Amino acid sequence: VCCAGSRVFVQEAVYDQFTDELSKMASGLTLGNPLDPNTRMGPLVSKEQHDRVKGYLKTGKAEGATAKTGGEPGKQEAGYFIQPTVFTGVNNQMKIAREEIFGPVASAIKFKDENDVVMQGNDTTYGLAAAVWTKDINRALGVARKLKAGTVWINTYGQIDPMSPFGGYKQSGFGRELGKYAIDLYTQIKSVYAKIG
Repeated sequence: VCCAGSRVFVQEAVYDQFTDELSKMASGLTLGNPLDPNTRMGPLVSKEQHDRVKGYLKTGKAEGATAKTGGEPGKQEAGYFIQPTVFTGVNNQMKIAREEIFGPVASAIKFKDENDVVMQGNDTTYGLAAAVWTKDINRALGVARKLKAGTVWINTYGQIDPMSPFGGYKQSGFGRELGKYAIDLYTQIKSVYAKIG
């Protein structure tokens, strides 16, 4: 998913508890045929992508991250499966935090305070989407304003409305889809200068 929440910034005080719960949830996902209603996660799209994600898993471990759950290919007989993976001990300079993996991999990164999470959150070449989770709506709105992302969700994730523009900052695409701003993607602007007489 292009706007998957692959970097998960967690406040230091709750980091261990949060990553325990996230890992428990991830390890409980049923992998299998995506047409089976009991399946929660299907395979990757190709062998090429499967090999690419396996490379990220290997690199994450080599750079010092710990796979709290997953970190290996799936055990299904057919299909390009990767176990849902939660990496802990990640810092924002690691490859698994810097690059788009397009696989079931979450990198949990500690932060100290609001300024720290905004600084780390913006320290990326991408800026398509972000989310803020807190009980304090005023703090959430303040952080949302500071994050350099085209969409920021508060206490939710992945909601899209066709009336609201969707697109990113920095290297995350160009222009906006949806809403009236999408019309710009289908127009050509031209300037014509002529000296008459």
